[in-house]
Amino acid sequence: MNRRRERLRVILQLTPILAVLFVLFGGALVLAVLQSLGFAPWFGVNTFPDFSYFGALWSSASFWWSLGLTLYYATVSTVIALVLAVLLALALIKAFPGKTFYKYLYKLPLMIPYTVGIALAVLMLSNGGMLSRLAAFAGLIDDPGQFPQILKTHYGWGIIAVYVWKQVPFITLAVYAVLLGIGRETEEAAAILGADRKTIFFRVTLPQILPGIVSSTLICFAFNVGAFEAPFILGGGFPDTLPVVAWRYFNDADYTLQLQGMATVVSIGLVSGVILFAYLAAYRRYEMNMGRN
Repeated sequence: MNRRRERLRVILQLTPILAVLFVLFGGALVLAVLQSLGFAPWFGVNTFPDFSYFGALWSSASFWWSLGLTLYYATVSTVIALVLAVLLALALIKAFPGKTFYKYLYKLPLMIPYTVGIALAVLMLSNGGMLSRLAAFAGLIDDPGQFPQILKTHYGWGIIAVYVWKQVPFITLAVYAVLLGIGRETEEAAAILGADRKTIFFRVTLPQILPGIVSSTLICFAFNVGAFEAPFILGGGFPDTLPVVAWRYFNDADYTLQLQGMATVVSIGLVSGVILFAYLAAYRRYEMNMGRN
């Protein structure tokens, strides 16, 4: 009885903020879906339900190129950030000189906006930036203009660099918190029984930190799929990522193209939702196979 009352009290306390979130985000989501299906009387368009906007979008080859590019940036940057974050978290769990300083240092990107990171990428990685000038000064190249093109290409190294720089601390925090919670007794026991470092990591440490990995990478991947600033500024142009495509529709002189933009936004949500659902389902299946419900 007391537990039920406590649960009811918690629900009542969360009701105001949940109501605000439901109205703001739920209402925006419903409105986006309605517009993508032809409901926009303020533009003089009301053909609901009309799937022609999705038909025109999905039948275009450029849409699939943009989708592939979007998923490429999101996946590669998330994987690289995950690998670096796990290595950093495993290093931070050990004692070494200056550990307190490094524990604060790696968190600095969390306090810096993405736009600042994009500006730093332009200053550091562009032809004529700091790295190209240092390479010319060291005699590696004759002129800063000979520096390899990193930005404004569809390889997206500048975009990936910004995402990784910003998201490594976030994933590290999640993994490091889990490592602190589980302690090192299990690893020490495995080492005493003769397991090598590789076996200890994949058979002992990784299964224990997997919840932190899944939750943090899920958030990072979802953000990367919907991110606009870095692909817009550092990308290689056509084909653009889907968020940039949607932005171009919204800024077209023909206001009715905003419905096409909404179809693009809804498509981003559908694709990312399916991928994240499959990701969580695979993780849930793994947990069940491990005997953890």
